[in-house]
Amino acid sequence: MSKKSFILLYFLVCCILAITQPGVSSAVTARDRYIKAEVCYNKLCKSPKKQKYRHNWLNCIERFQAVYRHDPSGPWAAAGLYMSGKLYQELYKKSYKKSDKKEALDLFERIVKRFPKSRYKYKAAVAIRSFSISRGQKIASTKTAKKQIKTAKKQKKNNKTCTVTGLRFWSNPNYTRIVIDADRETSYVHRLLRKDPSIKKPQRLYVDLKNSILGKTTQKRIPINDNLLSNTRAGQHTPDSVRVVVDIKSFKNYKIFSLKNPFRIVIDVRGKDTGTTYKAGSKVIPSKKNGKITTSALAKQLALGVNRIVIDPGHGGRDYGAPGYLKGVHEKNVVLNIAKKLAKKIREKLGCKVIMTRKGDKYLTLEERTAIANTKNADLFISLHTNAARNRRAYGIETYFLNLATDDDAILVAARENATSTKNISDLQTILSDLMQNAKINESSRLAVHVQEAMYKHMKKKYSRIKNKGVKQAPFYVLLGAQMPSILIETSFISNPRECKRLNNSRYQDHLCDAIVNGIRSYIKETTPTAFLKTDTKKGSKG
Repeated sequence: MSKKSFILLYFLVCCILAITQPGVSSAVTARDRYIKAEVCYNKLCKSPKKQKYRHNWLNCIERFQAVYRHDPSGPWAAAGLYMSGKLYQELYKKSYKKSDKKEALDLFERIVKRFPKSRYKYKAAVAIRSFSISRGQKIASTKTAKKQIKTAKKQKKNNKTCTVTGLRFWSNPNYTRIVIDADRETSYVHRLLRKDPSIKKPQRLYVDLKNSILGKTTQKRIPINDNLLSNTRAGQHTPDSVRVVVDIKSFKNYKIFSLKNPFRIVIDVRGKDTGTTYKAGSKVIPSKKNGKITTSALAKQLALGVNRIVIDPGHGGRDYGAPGYLKGVHEKNVVLNIAKKLAKKIREKLGCKVIMTRKGDKYLTLEERTAIANTKNADLFISLHTNAARNRRAYGIETYFLNLATDDDAILVAARENATSTKNISDLQTILSDLMQNAKINESSRLAVHVQEAMYKHMKKKYSRIKNKGVKQAPFYVLLGAQMPSILIETSFISNPRECKRLNNSRYQDHLCDAIVNGIRSYIKETTPTAFLKTDTKKGSKG
């Protein structure tokens, strides 16, 4: 068979396949074609030698135009046309052929007319403007181009593109938190997809960020490989949207919500309870050594439902927190010192295991702090802060739990601790209405009451002018999604001259910690009345 006959036969076979098996030709998507065209363009840009020859330019242009022809009304059509026009524009700068200039203008004008809602409309309008004035001569479309640019700029101002900058996650066998970071706020949608064995696809959860692009340095695939999830991956789903997909092994439920300043989307996936955490009223069988109960085992038995406590010193690193009345005093340092003392006293007096979200001057995001508590299977989560106000005469101690804010003061405190505006708090209230279904509000409020009462009673015996500001509720980012009773303590006002001096004093810090321990002890006793009976008996026998 001659070479010519073979080519003819091959062509006929391809035509028959295209007619009888249309799925074969449609298997290649517009996105696939665009990626291949982009590879061609990148190679051309990197090779000055290739740029000398016209056919190399036309080859890449043809590839981008094939993207448009594949699906003229699809999401990649405008991108294909724009890149075709851009290549003709660059080619014109080398060839000075009027035909290249005309091709570029025609393509850009087609984008403006056919894709008014695409972000490529603005790019095309700018390109038309750059062509409109050439060597001091105005072309007929100058006025039109100006009008298009004005409209496009207005549209872009109202609809700025968001860049997805990263993916983060924390996990344990029963819980995984994934955070999608972005450089600005944007709308998003999410959907749970069923498992599809026919194409070997697991159950998937995806989040589509609208009007978004994927950052150049963003890691596109992150393996997780815990009991719940396989991995998470991000990709440019369409020219105007980024899709983040989570491959699921198994799960019980999930929640998705967004936080601001900076904007990020949080995905919480929870699995079935395997009984690894200690619950109120549960029995703990102590280990024995030579027939006697060991000290550590006794401590676990006494604490029962509260075996593991996470202490969160607020702020840290580049986040200094509230500035003190005294020069050089900052919230991040004060609460870290208090946290270290509190951890030591809890271990000694309650026999509980204590985990600190930070042990040094380290910056942590608010969602990371909650994730640490969840992944460590904490039974209590206590976030430590110092209060501040413009009025330096303001003073007192108050304790918060997560709920909808009920007064303006609570909203201001939440806005400051969230590092956001009071306006954003109203957005958070709507998020909470959905999240509250599984939140441990009652336990958190009871813990807050016990700790607040203990602090006030203990501190007023030691110091004058101790004000009880009571238990309050507000939407704090740091408490969102916590799976255990959680509170935020505003120890004192760092902005008040007297309380700033006290907060910076080691003895005052010790008394605060003793009071908090007393509050936790009181909460445990209310939860399990017999929790500390053996301790009292043991103390009595020694006396």
